[in-house]
Amino acid sequence: MSVKAYLEITMVIDGANRPAAVKVYTDYRQPFLDQIKGALTKELLVRDEDVQVLHGFDSVENARAYLDSDMFKNDVFVGLKPLWSVNPDVKIYSVA
Repeated sequence: MSVKAYLEITMVIDGANRPAAVKVYTDYRQPFLDQIKGALTKELLVRDEDVQVLHGFDSVENARAYLDSDMFKNDVFVGLKPLWSVNPDVKIYSVA
């Protein structure tokens, strides 16, 4: 199955907090791929100015649904929120 939508979450995280952010990514990468409907890929992208997590889905609807999932709200969000310097930028793209 090919990726039809991307969920991009861009976070400004201070250097000292980045190892903790990487741990959250690592801890939930495989459960995300195994348990979230329509999840196909998950990549961590790191730049000097921010960190992005790029999630690939089979549909825009499943990308949106992930943001309301228990895993996102109760685990991933809770683990990352204390690490943010500012609120994250969340975008969903459909593949043309």
